[in-house]
Amino acid sequence: MELLASSIEWEKFVLLAPAIVVGVGLVCAVGILLARALVQSIRESGHARWIYAGLAGLFGVVVLLTYLGVELPRE
Repeated sequence: MELLASSIEWEKFVLLAPAIVVGVGLVCAVGILLARALVQSIRESGHARWIYAGLAGLFGVVVLLTYLGVELPRE
């Protein structure tokens, strides 16, 4: 009986696999397009160093607050 139950789960996975592959591909494609647009915007701006420094600072603050365990208030 256990073998039958596990085969049904595999059938569901096999049926959903193409949708999962297409969905992951779409998400990756959108991410690549947004990253390329961001890089192009930074290159065209006259203050690329300031933008990189601001992004690095923002990343550092997020990492520090996460390490310290700060949580946002919930309603």
